[in-house]
Amino acid sequence: MGELHRAAVRAARAAGVEPDLLELVRIRASQLNGCAFCLDMHTKDARAQGETEQRIHTLAAWRETPFFTERERAALALTEAVTSIQDGHVPDEVYAAVCEVFDEPQVAAVIWAAVVINAYNRTAISARMVPGAYQPAPRT
Repeated sequence: MGELHRAAVRAARAAGVEPDLLELVRIRASQLNGCAFCLDMHTKDARAQGETEQRIHTLAAWRETPFFTERERAALALTEAVTSIQDGHVPDEVYAAVCEVFDEPQVAAVIWAAVVINAYNRTAISARMVPGAYQPAPRT
C-alpha cells in the first residue's frame, strides 16, 4: 500500500495540489471513518508541515469556520462525498464546486487522495493498528 500512497502523492504534486490540502483531506476522511491510527499520523504530519492547531481542531466543523480557503472547502466537501459514497454518489453541486477551483488533473488527484486514505483507514481499523508511535520524517 505504500506504493499506492507514493503514486497518489506524485500525481498530486504533478497536478499542483498543495501538500497541506492533501493532509486536510486525509485527516477529514480519517475523522469520518473513525481511524485513530490515521488521525494520529496525519495530524502529526500536518503539524510538521506547519498546519495550525486551530485548523486541525476545527476541521470536523470546517463549514462553520472562516479558517479554510475556497479550494480547501471544495476538497473537503468532495472528500466527505467520496468517503460516504455508500449514500449514492458525489452530489452534482459538490462536483461542480470542485471543478470551479481545480482543473481536471487536480480533481482526479484530490479524488485519488480521498480514495487512498479511505483504503488506509479501512486497513488500519481492520488490522487494529494502535496510534501513538508514529513520528513524521524530519523536513528537508
